Amino acid sequence: MPFTAVPLTLYPDMFPGPLGHSMAGRALESGTWNCAPVQIRDFATDRHRTVDDTPAGGGAGMVLRADVLAAAIDHASAAHLGLPLLAMTPRGAPITQARVRALAAGPGAIILCGRFEGFDERIFEARAIEEVSMGDIILSGGEMGALMLLDACIRLLPGVMGAASSGDDESFEDGLLEYPHYTRPATWEGRTIPEVLRSGDHAKIAAWRKQKAEEDTRLRRPDLWERHEGARDRPASGARQKKKD
Repeated sequence: MPFTAVPLTLYPDMFPGPLGHSMAGRALESGTWNCAPVQIRDFATDRHRTVDDTPAGGGAGMVLRADVLAAAIDHASAAHLGLPLLAMTPRGAPITQARVRALAAGPGAIILCGRFEGFDERIFEARAIEEVSMGDIILSGGEMGALMLLDACIRLLPGVMGAASSGDDESFEDGLLEYPHYTRPATWEGRTIPEVLRSGDHAKIAAWRKQKAEEDTRLRRPDLWERHEGARDRPASGARQKKKD
């Protein structure tokens, strides 16, 4: 079965959007994945098709109604059995490459896209929804975050990137940023490609790349480096047990 993306949105015309082009677009045409957006407004019950209301307790903006969201979610979940349900929200856990890989290995995802001030909190109490964030930023709506998440998943689907190993040696795959890349011309504006990369010595090249990945992570993303160092220094469970014994 193809990977199935089911965005729940007030703007279904935003999908597949940019995912209809390049690698993701070719994969869509070939049937590697499919996109089935659902219009949340179709599940409103009044003649004005109202999906939101004012915040309880006062304040600016509008809040998406739990009853309308639940109807849309239940419809999508029944039509696409077994798909995990996610919601794009800055209150969610930051997405990781490990979580992306897990999603890409599955059947797809139903992705709830917020608008306005967000969701009535009761929807998360009433339905099993994984809240995810694409970073410490605020977007106009969840659709752009959903597109980012789907792109991250689709590129990992079998055959999308060509060589199966293309996605293995990248930033975040081993807890580090990726090493820097170079290509021809060998000299550009007085700057040359590092000599080791032109040496043909694969062992030295691998060592240089590992060193650069560690240096760049330590300098640019100390948060990643701290987690990487902590994981590297943590003994295996067997070693811990042996020490206790």
